[in-house]
Amino acid sequence: MKRFLAATFLVLFSALVFTPALFAQQDQTETTCKIVNRVTPHYPEMARSMNLRGSVKAEALVAPNGTVKFVDVKGGHPVLVQAAQHAIYKWKWAPASHETRELIEVRFNPQDLDGGGP
Repeated sequence: MKRFLAATFLVLFSALVFTPALFAQQDQTETTCKIVNRVTPHYPEMARSMNLRGSVKAEALVAPNGTVKFVDVKGGHPVLVQAAQHAIYKWKWAPASHETRELIEVRFNPQDLDGGGP
């Protein structure tokens, strides 16, 4: 009886651990679709005064029509993150048959970016 309970527990535990991972892999499609419109981020004044350069890494959830639904920041200097997010939300990708997840790196260099607003 104890072996039966242990085996049942092991099967249920395995199902709980491995099944969500399988579903997550099916739902999350990563691709590199063509970017139709890339907006240059506003270089924050605080970053300019610090002569700060660097990059922000993010993942964008892109709707089938090519618009950005959500931006998940993966890393970057906190002073630059908000500017990168605002710019990415304005980007547009080529239409696709389903939602995609796009990995993005936005680079900030004081010489390359303008100081203008959005």
